[in-house]
Amino acid sequence: METTQMHSAANAAPSATTAPAAPVTLRSYEDLPGPRAVALFGNALQIDMPQAHLQFEEWCREYGALFKVRMGSRKLLVVGEHELIAKILRDRPDGFGRSDRLQEMWHEMGLPGGVFSTNGEVWKRQRRMVLSSFDPAHVKNYFPALQGVAQRLCGRWQKAAAAGQAIDLQADLMRFTVDTIAGLAFGAEVNTLESDQDVIQQHLDKIFPALFSRIFAVIPVWRIRRSASDKQLEKSVREVMLAVDGFVAQARARMQADAGLHQHPTNLLEAMIAAADQPDSGIDDSQVAGNVLTMLLAGEDTTANTLAWMIHLLWLNPATLALATAEVRRVCVGSSVPTLEQLSQLDYVEACAHETMRLKPVAPQIPQQAHKDTVVGDVMVPAGTMVICLMRTDSVSDAHIAQADRFAPERWLGQGELAHSSSSAKRIAMPFGAGPRICPGRYLALLEMKMAMAILLLNFEIQNVSTPDGQPARELLKFTMTPVGLKMQLAARQL
Repeated sequence: METTQMHSAANAAPSATTAPAAPVTLRSYEDLPGPRAVALFGNALQIDMPQAHLQFEEWCREYGALFKVRMGSRKLLVVGEHELIAKILRDRPDGFGRSDRLQEMWHEMGLPGGVFSTNGEVWKRQRRMVLSSFDPAHVKNYFPALQGVAQRLCGRWQKAAAAGQAIDLQADLMRFTVDTIAGLAFGAEVNTLESDQDVIQQHLDKIFPALFSRIFAVIPVWRIRRSASDKQLEKSVREVMLAVDGFVAQARARMQADAGLHQHPTNLLEAMIAAADQPDSGIDDSQVAGNVLTMLLAGEDTTANTLAWMIHLLWLNPATLALATAEVRRVCVGSSVPTLEQLSQLDYVEACAHETMRLKPVAPQIPQQAHKDTVVGDVMVPAGTMVICLMRTDSVSDAHIAQADRFAPERWLGQGELAHSSSSAKRIAMPFGAGPRICPGRYLALLEMKMAMAILLLNFEIQNVSTPDGQPARELLKFTMTPVGLKMQLAARQL
């Protein structure tokens, strides 16, 4: 056990050239500071769940990088120090992993398990399958599908610009990511950008918020009395799973008709099925379906929200917007939809994405559960303890990153006055996680972000990006962190 190892190291005989190491005194959970809890509810009544990440970040400033919170009878250890967080995330899947509570709620909602929700050997088998399908070489083969979706996004925004209509930024970007995942990943035509029929999107949008709410609920009221929203959630899960099973069945039919698709898959789902069909893979179609669902949920929310935050931040920083626009128009000259080679040259736009994820991470807190007795910092952590990793605390702190509150993509390129903060930003900000469970779709996510930004900056002039009250967009946590109420007005670019 790590506690024993730490004490043994501390008490080992010193060498002739070093002073004796000071004994390590470990604290227990009860020794930690934290907000005052009340009977039965703990700290739950002090937390507005859609703003929970902001409350935890405020408490981190007040109580330090390690503090305790109780949600009913459940004890949470909250960690806000990036080096400790990196160790926790790298100690997966053996030391830490998804919580029992998440898995319980996931299965109770009738969702099949995928790499997002599983642990242990099941996760390891599925991870191999998913990684093979997300190989950059495979993604490049699917690139024409992304270009097709991007062309539809451009057409939708051209109509809005011609009519002088304000664009619901997050909703349109959700359409873009749903259509991209369906076409590029599953070989299915889900054209929400041109049809205004966003049924699958409306159903998907109910799953993550419900999961988030139920994980942290003190009293499981949905088990006592099913509300109208609970019934709607059940309907949404059924509809989404019908679509998911349809994607898998269609892919199976294509692969049975063309055996060559096992060696040369045309999309991510075919690549997953090909990997699952390998001898001794241990993967069945239920697990394939679980990862189709994971791609839909994670691929829609995270990428769309990051894009919305990026456009908002660029609008608030006109000089940076001008630099990003100039790069796109220089690199993508002669195109309305960029090629893969052109996207690969958009270094400044990619830096804008990384800077956005530093300031506005769509996963500002990552819950993990200790699988065994361990030590975090100087705190003894028993197996089963929930640990909340606050991903943004140090990445927006001047103590760790120069001019941390400034939106400065140059820091990611090692350029300008903030060149020296490049290594710090890359080490401290971990938007895709870290360690073995780092997001397997990060290459595809960045590709989607660069494509959407290139479509926007290449074909349009941004007239305005604002909220109804004219203030910077408010952060809302619904499992992922979304901007509230952003509207965008465009004019077609005059060539």
